Amino acid sequence: MKGKVEFTKMHGAGNDYIYVNTLLYKIPNPEKTAIAWSDRHKGIGSDGLVLIGKSPVPEADFSMRIFNADGSEAMMCGNASRCIGKYLYERALTTQTHIRLLTLSGVKKLELHLDSSHTTVESVTVDMGEPIFEDERQFNPGKEGLMDGALFVSMGNPHYVIFTDDIDQVSETGPVLECHPSFPQRCNIEFARVEPDGSIRTRVWERGSGITMACGTGACATAVAACVTGKAGRKSSIIMDGGTLDIEWRESDNHVYMTGPAAFVFDGEAEP
Repeated sequence: MKGKVEFTKMHGAGNDYIYVNTLLYKIPNPEKTAIAWSDRHKGIGSDGLVLIGKSPVPEADFSMRIFNADGSEAMMCGNASRCIGKYLYERALTTQTHIRLLTLSGVKKLELHLDSSHTTVESVTVDMGEPIFEDERQFNPGKEGLMDGALFVSMGNPHYVIFTDDIDQVSETGPVLECHPSFPQRCNIEFARVEPDGSIRTRVWERGSGITMACGTGACATAVAACVTGKAGRKSSIIMDGGTLDIEWRESDNHVYMTGPAAFVFDGEAEP
């Protein structure tokens, strides 16, 4: 019988993942484990699996690997990054409130916002870096079937933002566009609607996971796309199915900063 692994389920604005501290436990086949554990009927149930580890480079304090519900490995996840910040601090793996996290899309800087007792992380701000609008590896435009007025934005992983009143087409149009020939590595698809109060209601189809309650990089891509197209300023509140994320695209350094909550759900044991 295989040895059991302790895990923690967490969510950021409803975007839920299973977290494993690989300093204590090894996951020999994370792709297979992500598929089995993410199953919401036969497994634990999640949008994917996140492995927290020691950074192999001095430029970062910890590392993150993230596997989607279909077993594919993701480059980056903003919601998972915030959850890792809360996990590291509240599980006493660090006493720092500024953490450097190594991801497949580079080192991300986390700023933890504590309560008055300095024991609980109430929210986390993540420096998501600069948005990229042209990347031939991720986006080859010019093919038929794309949406008019939509914008490609990479936040370390590819996003295609569509402004429309019909954001509920996510379940029908999302899977078609995810695998569109214009996206060699597949793509995350956002359907966004600017509300009268200036907030942006967004639904997301995540590459490898389908509809999710929230997507941190997707919220950043949506805010950037809204600013570029004149639909919003450099600060936006992105309202997703599971909650609201506050995004600022700073003119001073061209970086996108995401602030939002992170929460524990439960701990458990499972065989990888």
